[in-house]
Amino acid sequence: MSTYAPTEAQAQAVASYLSSMGYSNVIVDDNRLLVSADGTASTAAAAFNTSLSHFTRNGQSGIANVTDAQIPGALADVVLAVLGLQTVETMTTFAMPAAVGETGTGANVPPPSGSQGYDPTAFPLIYSANTLPAGSAANIGIISDGSQTITSTVLNDLKLFESNNSLPTLSPTVVAVGGSSSDSNSVVEWDLDSQTIQAMAGGSLASLTFYAAQSLLDSNIAAAISKAVSDDKAKIINASLGICETSAYNDGSMATDDQSFVSGLAQGQTFSVSTGDNGSRTCGASGNGTYGTSISVSYPASSPYVVAVGGTSLQTNSNGTWASETAWSYSGGGYSAYELPAQWTQGVTSVPSGDRGIPDVAMDADPNTGVYIALNGTYPSTQRWGGTSLASPLFVGAWARIQTAQNNKFGYPNPIMYAQAVPIAAFHDITSGNNDDYNAGSNWDFVTGWGSLITSTLSPNLAALPANGPTSVSDTNGGVACPSDFIQWSAVSGASSYKLFARERAPTPVILYSFDLSTSGTGARVTLSSGYTYAYSVEACTSDGCSPLSTSEVTVTYGTCP
Repeated sequence: MSTYAPTEAQAQAVASYLSSMGYSNVIVDDNRLLVSADGTASTAAAAFNTSLSHFTRNGQSGIANVTDAQIPGALADVVLAVLGLQTVETMTTFAMPAAVGETGTGANVPPPSGSQGYDPTAFPLIYSANTLPAGSAANIGIISDGSQTITSTVLNDLKLFESNNSLPTLSPTVVAVGGSSSDSNSVVEWDLDSQTIQAMAGGSLASLTFYAAQSLLDSNIAAAISKAVSDDKAKIINASLGICETSAYNDGSMATDDQSFVSGLAQGQTFSVSTGDNGSRTCGASGNGTYGTSISVSYPASSPYVVAVGGTSLQTNSNGTWASETAWSYSGGGYSAYELPAQWTQGVTSVPSGDRGIPDVAMDADPNTGVYIALNGTYPSTQRWGGTSLASPLFVGAWARIQTAQNNKFGYPNPIMYAQAVPIAAFHDITSGNNDDYNAGSNWDFVTGWGSLITSTLSPNLAALPANGPTSVSDTNGGVACPSDFIQWSAVSGASSYKLFARERAPTPVILYSFDLSTSGTGARVTLSSGYTYAYSVEACTSDGCSPLSTSEVTVTYGTCP
């Protein structure tokens, strides 16, 4: 982390400026990626030379800046974004109640023929995870809002769920990010996420941490994401929430959160994010289970540094095994207007304009084929719950079992899942259904990605890859060279070739996967551009695909041209 993070001097310069402008409670995160402070609207307007006004949008009232935030020239190379200047648009959690035949505000569509609800403990058998060991070596995190509701309600619901299913009793940690909060928006979300993850993981986890933001404001969720990365305890982190990616782009949270995700990726952390419950039209939607006004996707699912999980409608056989899935009509999916695709998706997915396409995978999300959970002291709940808030924790639980089975040797899974998705049958390929603008089809698509996991098949195939990658990578020119750097790495047993990736770091911050150089040796020369800064990583390849280091992003000295 010390290689990539801002220096202490840079972080302190930002903190000092905020203090000088009248901000109080100025705090620098441990990883120095985020500096937070408390101040009034007038303080913010003066500090960032902007104007703030009151607005109402979609029934939400708040303030927002009407001119771009400005920062002093001395901080221009340090500050990427300024958050907290708008309180009108917030994140939404994606837990949806079933609507047909029950009360609630879910998708107003008929259920699949013969549809039924499930207990969360049914999913390991459905998705073939039950033959793997429980996720007892996995450290799990969950992000949402409202710390007080966790301690007063959610932990009791989790104990009720555990006792009724004879599951081990977990001892979760609650981290109140930014201070204690009584926000109760996420009680269902916390319950759905925690119980589904525990059940899918087979009951046992190494640890479970709730990262509770003060609210669903982008700035508060950004602080929770940053805290999870800074702690570097949870290695698989669920975030069943999102916002129209245009809003995230405009208010700076996209740039901010991407920095955190990249840092987490470098530490071997995996963020699993729901793609949303508004189909292919997230922006302008009035709520879960409605289509918006234009083709659009949700952030942070559209980030290339997370696993984006879409939704399906599930059918099972009489013995409880998987029978079929169709695309859920409100599964978020499409392509980003702002995010670039990851290198490993190029040539694999058909995404217009070279943008990030989502989802990566999909799991059950239709509320009509959803789950009955412990909720507000009642188990099972009187209502079925679904949404992609069910799909993402299902993936998290499955990935926890794979990581435990493979001694936690994998980092961020997308590179290896994309490498494996075509040559092996590790996914249920979902070929029917749509999410309004896109149809499910063979192989990868904008509704279900590669499809749902066949966990017991995916795990051994991933194990065949050289997942630990090169044991070391070095820049033999000492990090300063023009016009080229020579990069070396250690050989890996079983690897037939290697891929070297050069990531542009400056002057355009964190545009990763700018180009890749395939090589069969253990060294390569990279030609640099004057004034640019790069970072490097290496993947080791076999005939089955390529795999990065266990930490996914190699911490190597930058190559910098003056």
